[in-house]
Amino acid sequence: MNGNLRVGSLFGIPFFVNVSWFLVLALVTLNFGGGLAAQFPSLGGQAWLLGLVAGLLLFASVLLHELGHSFAAKRQGIGVNSITLFLFGGLASLEGESKTPAGAFWIAVAGPLVSLALFGLLTVFSGSGLIAGPIAAIVGLLAYINLVLATFNMIPGLPLDGGNVLKAAVWKITGNRYQGIRWASRTGQLIGWSAVTLGVLSILGLSNVGSFWTLIIGWFLLQNAGQSAQSATIQEALSGLTAADAVYENSPIVSENSTLRELADATLTSSSTDKWQRFLVQDDRSQLVGAIQLDALKTIPSSQWSDHQVRDFVKPLTQDIQVQSDQPLLDAMGQLEKQGVQALAVIRENGTLVGLLEKGQIISLLRQKAQAQPA
Repeated sequence: MNGNLRVGSLFGIPFFVNVSWFLVLALVTLNFGGGLAAQFPSLGGQAWLLGLVAGLLLFASVLLHELGHSFAAKRQGIGVNSITLFLFGGLASLEGESKTPAGAFWIAVAGPLVSLALFGLLTVFSGSGLIAGPIAAIVGLLAYINLVLATFNMIPGLPLDGGNVLKAAVWKITGNRYQGIRWASRTGQLIGWSAVTLGVLSILGLSNVGSFWTLIIGWFLLQNAGQSAQSATIQEALSGLTAADAVYENSPIVSENSTLRELADATLTSSSTDKWQRFLVQDDRSQLVGAIQLDALKTIPSSQWSDHQVRDFVKPLTQDIQVQSDQPLLDAMGQLEKQGVQALAVIRENGTLVGLLEKGQIISLLRQKAQAQPA
């Protein structure tokens, strides 16, 4: 999916490789192999094999960097969905965010700290005299790359680790996490535009600084920093709201004692059934019983709809498409995305049915908040 291939698990964390990684591996192998062939002519064809090994070790370093983030997150009780290697390095996908600026800071710096530790260990090893020749050259190069990996990632702009450090710092100063994201996103966009400009000028021969890769990296920063800023705006708009606040006003709800004829009549007044294709069913105490698929109407001749009750066609709803009424709306949105559904049944703690939570209603709520804000 999305060009990612699962290659296994590490410490219980699914590990993926994006197809773009193979392009980088090929380029790194050619670059390292060519350098070794020039430096050690006696290697012959073995130089390219060693180049491949060096390339794999490079990505192992990136993987360890992402594991640093992952372990720091796990120490705070935050789950890790996956680790993915791709064109520009790696990404640890976390289930949530830190509750405090300090927690966000330690997750952000954990990766660069691992890279710095690798740099120190590899530097000591390469200078220890225990290795020589091509192996020493590879180890020295890996030490340098880990130093670059640590320092580059500490550039203070999202989506880089330094951007997350900046986010944590602004969050600590202002007390507003979303303000921190906006600052770090704007910085990331500024850095991205600078990199794109340098890359374009270099390609046109107007600057000795930058390259085609500078342009690509700048574009990557722009795209991700912009997404972070947009996400922060949405999160701030929805913060403080619960699932009950966004329940669809005319939720498709029917009593279990209703007949199929009454259900058919209700479908004519509901504008959401075309999206969810079912009605929520409640009992006499407004307790959620389950749901009835509208396809049930097709199983009985219309002339007999008045003779059959909804209760005979009810199917229970699994917990993954139910949400508590007091659950933060942001969490409910995450549940919608995770389950890949258009709507969730909203219930109170005692099982009383509140209504239907739809993606469209959340979007409508966002528009209302945007219009309410002063220009």
